[in-house]
Amino acid sequence: MTITAPQSRSAPGSPQHETVAPVKLWLCPNDALPPAVATILAAHWLDEREHKTAARFLFERDRRQYLVAHILVRRALALEAGLAEAELVIWRSSRDRPFLQPLPGGLPRGGGHLDFNLSHAGGYSLLGIVRTQRIGVDVEGLDREAGALETILTTFTPEEQRWARSVPPGRQRDRRVLRLWTLKEAYTKARGLGLGLPFDEFAFSLAQDRGVLAFRPPADDTAGHWRFLELEPVPDVLAAVALPADGQAAPYLELHHGFPWDRAAPHTITLPGPVGAPHG
Repeated sequence: MTITAPQSRSAPGSPQHETVAPVKLWLCPNDALPPAVATILAAHWLDEREHKTAARFLFERDRRQYLVAHILVRRALALEAGLAEAELVIWRSSRDRPFLQPLPGGLPRGGGHLDFNLSHAGGYSLLGIVRTQRIGVDVEGLDREAGALETILTTFTPEEQRWARSVPPGRQRDRRVLRLWTLKEAYTKARGLGLGLPFDEFAFSLAQDRGVLAFRPPADDTAGHWRFLELEPVPDVLAAVALPADGQAAPYLELHHGFPWDRAAPHTITLPGPVGAPHG
């Protein structure tokens, strides 16, 4: 496994861990759940809308990807909220972003707010959960078709296109395009805008290997400052996380691998410092 971010040295029980709950990140491959198990869990946990969506897929691999992803959401949110998986009510905004419906008396395991975001591609599902603010995540595999990546590149800002094209076509350029793509997806999803925000209205300046050096937000971004994390949790799978940087979220993240029913210890990763600037 490749973890390409600095490890936090703070131990559970330290003041940092006691004051604010960490950001939770789950990376789950499709084969973490046998098909028969996924079918049984889906029958008991998913709601009517989710069942209807699953039934529309023409190919079994796509249906399985959907089921594993949404079963993962139900299980991880149930652990955080203290509710049974089938009791969770998930609704969607006018832009189709899913949210956990809050309870009038708060959640059984504390707090009244849980935000989550889901991405799935190439046989992997990535789920981010935070107890304050918003979170956006994206995951992509480096096995994308070259023509599709060139099309994606044309949606970026001119300076981003120049940076990506400053290396020859091939693996290195593909990696640069997908680094930008995952960061842009994570940011727009954190804001709840999805594809409603054109990708050429905001820009990232990236380090050669990994890390966001600067961020120019779009004109309508009132927050301005954000934390962005780039990961390669397994070889040739790129992921990005976006969080508003207003001081409420913990400055570290717990990365879990697999389906949330084992007790494997997560990897603790320090979140990078804020980038961007508010509009004056």
